[in-house]
Amino acid sequence: MVITGHWIDQTWHLQKRILNFIYLPPPRRGMDIANAIWRCLEEWSIESKVHTVSVDNASANGVAINNLKDFITRKKPLLCDGSLFHVKCCAHILNLIAQDGLSEIKDIIDIIRDSVEYVRRSDARLKIFTEIVKQLNLSDKKLIDDCRTRWNSTYEMLAAAIKFKDVFPRFADRDLHFEGCPSEEDWKKAEKVCSVLEVFWTTTHIFSGSDYPTSNLFLNEVSRVKVVLDEKSLDSDAFIKDMTAKMKIKFDKYWGESNLLMSVAAVLDPRCKMRALQFCFPKLYSPQQVKEETARVRQTLNELYSEYVSMYNIEHSSGQVPRDDGLQSEQSKNSESLCGWSEYATFLRSVESIQPQKSELDMYLQENCYMSDKQNGRELNVLEWWRIHELKYRILSIMANDILAIPITSVAFEASFSVSSRVIDKFRASLNAYTVQVLMCGGDWLRQRFGVKRKTKVDKKAIQIILPFDDEASKDN
Repeated sequence: MVITGHWIDQTWHLQKRILNFIYLPPPRRGMDIANAIWRCLEEWSIESKVHTVSVDNASANGVAINNLKDFITRKKPLLCDGSLFHVKCCAHILNLIAQDGLSEIKDIIDIIRDSVEYVRRSDARLKIFTEIVKQLNLSDKKLIDDCRTRWNSTYEMLAAAIKFKDVFPRFADRDLHFEGCPSEEDWKKAEKVCSVLEVFWTTTHIFSGSDYPTSNLFLNEVSRVKVVLDEKSLDSDAFIKDMTAKMKIKFDKYWGESNLLMSVAAVLDPRCKMRALQFCFPKLYSPQQVKEETARVRQTLNELYSEYVSMYNIEHSSGQVPRDDGLQSEQSKNSESLCGWSEYATFLRSVESIQPQKSELDMYLQENCYMSDKQNGRELNVLEWWRIHELKYRILSIMANDILAIPITSVAFEASFSVSSRVIDKFRASLNAYTVQVLMCGGDWLRQRFGVKRKTKVDKKAIQIILPFDDEASKDN
């Protein structure tokens, strides 16, 4: 089990470190998981600094979160009485929904996969296939193998193969041993499924980023997925209609109610604020639910802000930090009271009353959203915006610092689409558990310390499963 810590440092840069790599023997119950995480937190002395825990949707994890919440609340109160503590992995939920879509064409996927493997398995056959591609003047040049346990890999294989759908029948005419060529109906169904899964593929890529905040991006992306499912569920094609109906059931199971934490994170994005709720909620809920969920998010925002005001002892009425920090000597205080400015300050306080000031939250929400001409949603560095406005929103910036650090996925980018467990191969399985922990944690911290990046491009033919630690890691260590 890998435990990763996420936080935003004093310079407003997102940080991520592997805190522990734990061998968890069977039966791996929820209590065992909770105890292992708690021991890790105690070793790092951060048990009172944890705001949320992001995990996938396994039943044992639900039990672990409940136990962990009980442990932590004995140390300190959780935000909003713990209602924000449990963060469900969004990539895992998207994975489950996408798998429901792919299951509708399992037999067709097998036919297309076998056809792709047949062509790629022989240089001679690949040469014939390439000649036909050139004759048809197709711009795409390459077929792609897939990893069967990663739905995105299957999607990419299908998307690439569809571009060559006119080539396969001609290839079958030239190669008499080629059997099982996909039919025209097979290609049509594959195209329809890919048109739905494309939005899942894009959204999962966005959710799985580790170099930028993702919690503030959740609302817009999930509403886009919902719009696609709603549109396809009304399609005249019975095949697409039935497929998306099944996917919508899974969507509503996990995201039928608003995710409070992610809605709060969207509001703390200066491009969104409450406008994000006005834009996204009508796509997700009925008119009555929109009012209820919007009020619930606003109430949560107010509660959160009040808790932060209380925690950091900043007076709500004047926004002033208490001046006496206990560091001034009695002599310096006496000398200040005798100076001319002190007399003027006393006079000023007697003739001018302090007007009640709006809270930072109210001021922030009343200001216009940040707007840009660019449409990709990534033109603004949200953390840099908060760094610049830190003095203006002293308490709200602390709240944003904590909320925007929360990851909405519990897996690394390379494994976001995996439906199988990560494994250690037979050579590394003989390593002592403590040695593996040292290699994993030490390698991660050293890479961060010296700015070494992992290679993201891998040979699709050679790598079948993303391992929790690879050859590059062993070289670094």
